Amino acid sequence: MPLPISVNTLNLEIQSLTHKHLGALVELDQACFGGLWTLDAYQRELESPNSVLLGSTSSLASNELSGMGCFWSILDEAHITILAVHPRYQNQGLGQAVLFSLLKAAHEHGLERATLEVRPSNVGAINLYQKFGFKTAGRRRRYYKDNDEDALILWLGDIQAPQFTLTLNTWLDTIKRRLNKSGWNLTFLN
Repeated sequence: MPLPISVNTLNLEIQSLTHKHLGALVELDQACFGGLWTLDAYQRELESPNSVLLGSTSSLASNELSGMGCFWSILDEAHITILAVHPRYQNQGLGQAVLFSLLKAAHEHGLERATLEVRPSNVGAINLYQKFGFKTAGRRRRYYKDNDEDALILWLGDIQAPQFTLTLNTWLDTIKRRLNKSGWNLTFLN
């Protein structure tokens, strides 16, 4: 009878990012987007009182970001501006963890809804957002300047509705199970 295989669990920590993460933010941006945002842009996000910038690190390399997400608080809306998972960590549930954390933060900030733009060709991202209840609300023509691709506008409402807290708890359980299958244990840091 074969011996069971031991799987080492890594801690996946989601936290608010600070200026000490600037270099890691730019490295992750470069790996995921080829340099979409600059160091100055990330610095402005960190300094803005209307911006929430979260990141995920692992117990293996706490100085490296495995994922990040950002939203702007505009009136009663969380406008998600960026969501990225390093290519070597994709398809392990980290994107779900970062998106969950953004929506939880939006709920805690008292925001009513969340919105974002996504390329129609980014099927993986669209599937992720739809898992979390986002619906297509419109299209921005020729939104992406690199290739003039349109953007789909996705929308999630009722973040302050009483049932949203239950939805968050359900998502958290599902995400933890998914991450655990990939060898991750999710924790949240302040």
